[in-house]
Amino acid sequence: MISDVNAASRAAWASIPQAVSSFIRKTFALVELEIRKLRHDPTELISRAVQPALWLLVFGQVFGRIRGIGIAHYQDFLAPGILAQSVLFIAIFYGIAVIWERDLGLVHKFLVSPTPRVVLVLGKAVSASVRSISQVLIIYVLAVITGVHLSWNPLRLITVLAVVMLAAAFFSTFSLVIACLVKTRERFMGIGQLMTMPLFFASNAIYPISLMPNWLQAIARVNPLTYEVDALRGAMLASGTSQYGLLVDVGALLAASAILIAIGARLYPRVVT
Repeated sequence: MISDVNAASRAAWASIPQAVSSFIRKTFALVELEIRKLRHDPTELISRAVQPALWLLVFGQVFGRIRGIGIAHYQDFLAPGILAQSVLFIAIFYGIAVIWERDLGLVHKFLVSPTPRVVLVLGKAVSASVRSISQVLIIYVLAVITGVHLSWNPLRLITVLAVVMLAAAFFSTFSLVIACLVKTRERFMGIGQLMTMPLFFASNAIYPISLMPNWLQAIARVNPLTYEVDALRGAMLASGTSQYGLLVDVGALLAASAILIAIGARLYPRVVT
């Protein structure tokens, strides 16, 4: 009997690498599907460059002349915030793709397949992360044009990519959760627009938290966008100014992403009901 138990235990442990491999393979199959959509319509990437260009070239140049803000190099302060904003605006509307897929019947096919629900949600999150890479390239080009003092340390560049992709995964999963709850494109677009501005302005993206009233400071400190911006400021800029530290920033984003992926996996079947 003991030998049978040992054999079963060994078989269970041997199946773990295969299960992990299958999980990763299915996740990236969904990512590949999303990348194919982007290849068919690359103009979206170009149109996404307009808004950050306006913020850095117009808003940054004007707002940097205000002495009361107390920031010597405002363009340096602003650039990471605009990168975070660009990622937010891309990812927060990612859930509408789920509603489109439901209307086309694709979600039903996904749900009747043996693919775990968490893979379906994680695949969407990773797809949004891949899309966000283009924003890094755009913001870096604009930052060079506007004279931002960037760090070109390879490790810091990798950190920027990792933080941006992690934040995109979080906000896209948040978007998917909203899509599962509201279920219609019209309601989703209304809620998405309602959420983006408070998330952006209740963060440290365009001004320091210290300038906010106390009640807004409390909101900013629980806003995931604040930690993304803080991590980007520490990695992007030559000065490397980070208020909370990279470990705290990344830890907050990881924890929030893990919670939302679990919630999204549970809610995902509701999008078709």
